[in-house]
Amino acid sequence: MSGEFGGRCPADAGFATKCLLGGQQPDPSSGARVPPIVQNTGYVFKGTDDAADKFNLAAFGPIYSRLGNPTNDALEAKIAALEGGMACLTVASGHAAQHLAFSNLMEAGDNFVTTNKLYGGSVTQFNRLFEQFGWEARFCAVDDYAAIEKAIDDKTKAVYCESISNPEGMMMDLKKIADIAHAKGLPLIVDNTSATPYLCRPFEHGADIVVHSLTKFMNGHGNALGGAIVEKGDFNWGANPDKFPILAKPCDSYHGMVFYDVFGKDGPVAEMFGTKGKTGMSFAIAARALGLRDAGPSMAPMNAFLINTGIETLPLRMAKHCSNAMAVAEFLAGHEKVAAVSYTGLPSNKNNSLIKQYCPNGSGSLFTFSLKGGFEAAKQVVNNVKMISLVANLGDCRTLVAHPASMMHRQLNEEQQKAAGASAEVIRLTVGLEDPEDIIADLKQALDGIDGGDVPDALTEFGGRCPENAQFGTKCLLGGQQPDPSSGARVPPVCFSTGFNFKGTSDAADKFN
Repeated sequence: MSGEFGGRCPADAGFATKCLLGGQQPDPSSGARVPPIVQNTGYVFKGTDDAADKFNLAAFGPIYSRLGNPTNDALEAKIAALEGGMACLTVASGHAAQHLAFSNLMEAGDNFVTTNKLYGGSVTQFNRLFEQFGWEARFCAVDDYAAIEKAIDDKTKAVYCESISNPEGMMMDLKKIADIAHAKGLPLIVDNTSATPYLCRPFEHGADIVVHSLTKFMNGHGNALGGAIVEKGDFNWGANPDKFPILAKPCDSYHGMVFYDVFGKDGPVAEMFGTKGKTGMSFAIAARALGLRDAGPSMAPMNAFLINTGIETLPLRMAKHCSNAMAVAEFLAGHEKVAAVSYTGLPSNKNNSLIKQYCPNGSGSLFTFSLKGGFEAAKQVVNNVKMISLVANLGDCRTLVAHPASMMHRQLNEEQQKAAGASAEVIRLTVGLEDPEDIIADLKQALDGIDGGDVPDALTEFGGRCPENAQFGTKCLLGGQQPDPSSGARVPPVCFSTGFNFKGTSDAADKFN
């Protein structure tokens, strides 16, 4: 009889197997196959020496759930395996992941260079929150590589970009940008939210750090917030301690310990993991031991559980997202009222060869289209959809529409909106898993309803309802559902109630009768 449970992920497992089993092992106390939700704040130590070792980072293990949780640990190991990284840290949201990643590198007066094709919330975070810390974001056109190189100076700490940009769905030339960063001794940080590791693995193209909003395609069901920082592990932070003092100089709060010396690729921890001289985890450990410790944007274990469950179907979902998106993009490209479609999977798109190079499994689900009728026409289409939901999210299994200039890019000026691909006539679409015929039918009736007139800003009810004649796949997603009438919540709320109010004795009597 074996001394331990089976059901473990092989070291050389394929991508789909890692999505199911990566980072998981059966619960040692019960043999439970699904990772348990450890709804817990503190953890019992074996004694003061055990506690001291863990607080000094001399031993691995749970301390307090602000710093880590066994449910989160399983998710972190899975994401690291999928991205091909050495270590991962999960946090409360994608914004928290970006904040902690830059906190590892930046001090007041420092800057980083970024492309201008970005999610509007990231632009706002960089221009407002980061500015409060004295961190400068230097924006450059995505394909102006000379400008990116010129923007780097002795106070630059990193280069940043999205793999597939939000909202346009434009693919970045990651290798070219990585080469520029590395020639200057800088890391490349890539937001891989829109692509996921199923479509693109940035570490294979020169990235050093990957960040995610796990809320989107990785989770895929619109029911949990989360973010992640993944470290490839081979960047030499110790080559220039003055450039990266947080990682490569003594840390006062850990009695003079140098993160890179202990957790870097040439340190004792890498030797313990059998990766000495190759990869380490100093960036991820510092983000946890400093950023998560001090700022505290921890991921809830329930969210970690939901995201881990969502990732189990990632390959199946992403393949369907891509095929549906292609069908919808082809329909829109042929519609007389549509001026342009940004989907990189279309052979006519100028970015098509680049997306094929970096994303051989498909071109994603995120893109924009613009209307010949301008802002009023765009507003009318967004307000006319019935099945598709108007939601400030992407990467749900349901098709979602947004008007970026009114929503995610609302805080940007017109010039910034145009640079990001979010002008007033532009609509963002993330194509879901419904039957493509149903998605196209809803868009067709919305486009056919354009009359050139003004459209009210507020409608009387939420969209996102299942058509009566919907196909089977659409019914699986939307059947029996409607947005919560009080909040507009897209996912049916969990109702933790045993009793329900009646409107009066007549109402009660009618229901009991």
